[in-house]
Amino acid sequence: MNAPAGTPLAVGIGCRRGTSAEAIERALRIALGARPLGDVAIVASIDVKRNEAGLLAFCERHRLPLRFFSAAQIARAPRTATSRHAAKYVHVSGVCEPCALLAGSAEALIAPKTIDGDVTVAIAAAREPVSDET
Repeated sequence: MNAPAGTPLAVGIGCRRGTSAEAIERALRIALGARPLGDVAIVASIDVKRNEAGLLAFCERHRLPLRFFSAAQIARAPRTATSRHAAKYVHVSGVCEPCALLAGSAEALIAPKTIDGDVTVAIAAAREPVSDET
């Protein structure tokens, strides 16, 4: 990752329905590499995941703000890699990458999409202040 240690991070997460909090945490820790979980300032996903138990439990467990974006908001995000799965199931070109950019008010990713099982994670450096308003 090319952001200095301690830089607040915006994390975009995509996951299949029913994914556990533990699977989400494992995928995020892989994407973070040597960076501590404490650098994460906000987590974001698509609004159809608003009731996803594993995502909610993970954020609650680590007291992380969680922000959701609509398909229309994601469509206006800076261009990112295309996901056939996201296009087929939630009708957007991608979830984790555009959500990380939107949540961080960023123009570029510092860690592109990482896939671990049923979870995708992307990371952007967050511009302060980070807001969890939906």
